[in-house]
Amino acid sequence: MTLPAASAEPEVGRQDVPWRRLDPRVLVVGPAGILLRLLPFLVIVLVTGQGDTPRLLITAGIAVLVVTGGAIRWRTTKYRITPERVELHSGLVRKQRRSVPRDRIRTVDLTSTLLHRAFRLSVVTVHAADSASAGEKHGLGLDAVSAAEAERLRHELLERSPTAPVADAPAEESESLATMNWAWLRFAPLTFSSLAGVGAVVAAGFNLLSELQVDPRKVPGVDDAAERLAAGPLWIAVGVVGVLLLVLAVVGSTALFTERWWGYRLSRESDGTLRVHRGLLTRRSLSVSEHRLRGVAVTEPLLLRAGRGAQTRALSTGLGKDAQGGVLQPPAPRAEAHRVAAAALQEAASPTLTPLLLHPRVALRRRMTRALGPAAVLVLAAWVVAETTGPAGLGPLSLLLLPAAALLGRDRYRGLGHALTPRYLVSRLGGLNRRTVVLRREGVIGWTVRQSPFQRWTGVVTLEAVTAAGEGGYRILDLTAADAVTLAEAVTPEVCAFRARAR
Repeated sequence: MTLPAASAEPEVGRQDVPWRRLDPRVLVVGPAGILLRLLPFLVIVLVTGQGDTPRLLITAGIAVLVVTGGAIRWRTTKYRITPERVELHSGLVRKQRRSVPRDRIRTVDLTSTLLHRAFRLSVVTVHAADSASAGEKHGLGLDAVSAAEAERLRHELLERSPTAPVADAPAEESESLATMNWAWLRFAPLTFSSLAGVGAVVAAGFNLLSELQVDPRKVPGVDDAAERLAAGPLWIAVGVVGVLLLVLAVVGSTALFTERWWGYRLSRESDGTLRVHRGLLTRRSLSVSEHRLRGVAVTEPLLLRAGRGAQTRALSTGLGKDAQGGVLQPPAPRAEAHRVAAAALQEAASPTLTPLLLHPRVALRRRMTRALGPAAVLVLAAWVVAETTGPAGLGPLSLLLLPAAALLGRDRYRGLGHALTPRYLVSRLGGLNRRTVVLRREGVIGWTVRQSPFQRWTGVVTLEAVTAAGEGGYRILDLTAADAVTLAEAVTPEVCAFRARAR
């Protein structure tokens, strides 16, 4: 049972609000989804003519139970939206009563898989900030309602004034902020999430071949090619395998990029929300309430930065910390990412391009030490292995790690900095994953100061701006104590004044 502390308020006006149910078509979508999950197993049985009968019976029994459970779930699930709260009741044996204050709703996510779209259904996920902790969130999900009902719920739940009436079919005018440019496909192989997705798909394919009792090495032509590579020089085999993996990564990441960002459009809706549409097989629509937006972040992972690309994210309470939480656009040219950041904040020029103040030189020494230290350990280990059992060239080859680490340390320092504008606190850090964060000054609700033993020796601290948005806190590394205090007092003079009076 999930009931926020604020749910103890009087039941004013709730008795007259009727309860609603999920769409009855869920009774068809649920079993169809189960059959699709069982499809690979059925294919294996049909193709091989073999099967574990007890396993098949157990699987069929589980399917029947899940289908029955889906029917019970539909029958026992109901929800309603009162002027103050969103309430969801579900469960027969294990009953759940969920209640979310409407004034704490931050985002509404509409998701439609291919199966949901075939039945014109949509899953509505509501994210809200937890009253107990500004950095935490909670919410509820409706799986599933009709597409028209989902759109109506999106308007109703993100309405600024919960008591204002909402029309059944609201007329909507939106301002388009960004659309898909297929030239951005070149950034697909430069994102770690796409490469990880390709790895997952390849692993699933090998697992399916294993279940089908098919050995890829025995496919005509594959075995002969493997023998020829094994008989040739090692560098040729390594090169061929590397090229094959590169082609697989490029093709796979491009396919995943296309599925994820097909039909992409970022718009500003008339109801005061930023809305992201995207998806080919699974369509997604994320709506972020603009008056809850606390800033933006432009991320530049190393590979993407090497290709002069970046990606923009919204910083708002209710958005998750996962890879796609708050993403406003696909990987795009760096200039486009900064333009989208400015459009999201309704600024003529993007604050993410604000010139930053460099940090003390001691920050450079710390970046170099933290980069060269592990590299030196690896070089030493490589020489030890080369002298004992490893190849003779391993030691000299490992020396290349030292200049690479020095470049990485230098790059991390060059990317380190912060700035304060009349409206925003801007900070940047990171080398492998550089991130420029822009926070509205009124969105900073407190500060955390940390100092490790190494920082204590060098006289610097880490200042973290606490906010109810995004990750809950954003660090500014290696400031002097005096600079940290000055910055905190400039951003939140009322907080610092209160602490001074408390002392």
